[in-house]
Amino acid sequence: MDEGDAGAADAEPGLLVDQPDALLAQRRQRRLDVGHLVRDVMQAGSAAGEEPADRRVGRERPQQLDVVLAGVEQHGLDALLGHRLLVDERHLVRRLVERDRRVEVLDGDPDVVDPVEHEARGYAPPVRVALIANRASGGGLETGPLVAAMRRHGAEVTEFALQDREQVAGVDRVVVAGGDGSIACVAAVAGRLGVPLGVIPAGTANDYARATGLPRDRVAAAELAVTGTELRRYELGHLGDGHPFVNVASAGLASVAARRADPLKPRLGPLAYAAGAVHAAAAASPLPCSVRADGETVFEGPAWQVIVAVTGAFGGGSAVGAADPSDGVLDVAVIPAGSRLGLARRAWGLKRHTIADQRGVEHHRGHVLELRVPDGTEFNADGELRTGGLERITAQADAYALVAGG
Repeated sequence: MDEGDAGAADAEPGLLVDQPDALLAQRRQRRLDVGHLVRDVMQAGSAAGEEPADRRVGRERPQQLDVVLAGVEQHGLDALLGHRLLVDERHLVRRLVERDRRVEVLDGDPDVVDPVEHEARGYAPPVRVALIANRASGGGLETGPLVAAMRRHGAEVTEFALQDREQVAGVDRVVVAGGDGSIACVAAVAGRLGVPLGVIPAGTANDYARATGLPRDRVAAAELAVTGTELRRYELGHLGDGHPFVNVASAGLASVAARRADPLKPRLGPLAYAAGAVHAAAAASPLPCSVRADGETVFEGPAWQVIVAVTGAFGGGSAVGAADPSDGVLDVAVIPAGSRLGLARRAWGLKRHTIADQRGVEHHRGHVLELRVPDGTEFNADGELRTGGLERITAQADAYALVAGG
């Protein structure tokens, strides 16, 4: 627009930043704050008798003039604040990316700045959340209180059944509500979409929440899922058939214990795993197996238990404490066969999370683990009993981002 005289002031003058380097908006307490004026401000008429130096004047629509938001430098937007302007809420700019003290508007569209009679304020779009729930978890899951908790914090929530998880698209966060067996497949969805994963533990043992420090209370976990800002990048384990897991895949006593614990869960809750473990130690036989880590054979012979670990947590409080879910490498702990009396010491090591440090226990790491066990051998993967897939287990590093804290 050419320079010209101010002329008569419009009845309701608007203000226009003349340059592309125009406006810095920041998210602050879920609001977008107008920053500082940059370059020249075009004004259709004088405001409160002020005569800014080196201004350009244009006459545009009486209600509003477009502000071009692109490549904005941070300094100098004081005049906008002085005229108590706001970013018009009729056009939503969802995200701004700061690069070298400049702001890039990702949708590339212009926005509007108008003078207002009240204090300058901003607008932050609601967080769009896909809640993927396993309603069968923990003996029955009611999602109403979880949805209400997230909406109280400004989230737009759409619910999906676990089996419909691949239909999720166009969201800011994915939240899973269910037991440990539900988390991995939803974590894979969040990773594919490139959005954070929130976890609401709603199972029996909730070992994943224990391992990652998430709230065990469901409502508190739902609130954290939409308000949390601390993200942690974690790996995913994948069985040979492609099935993902976040805690462990364990063969031997763990699978026998899980089988025995299953009918006891409604009455005993997490204690069902301890009762199952006692029965397994008394009645189970060692498992013939071989283990290879990144192509090297690290164990061959009978074993009470073989545990392939991501977080390392399982069994209502047991864990391979040496496992690190953020290192992109799988841990494997092998408890060789021996006397049943010695199993009490192994159980203590599992409860203390020190099993990998016990004398006689084989502990190795690898990106690819190969377990050879008899055909049809049942094993426990994140609390669910499976057969097949141990022949090749891999780690996918940085597979998803967990919402881990506020």
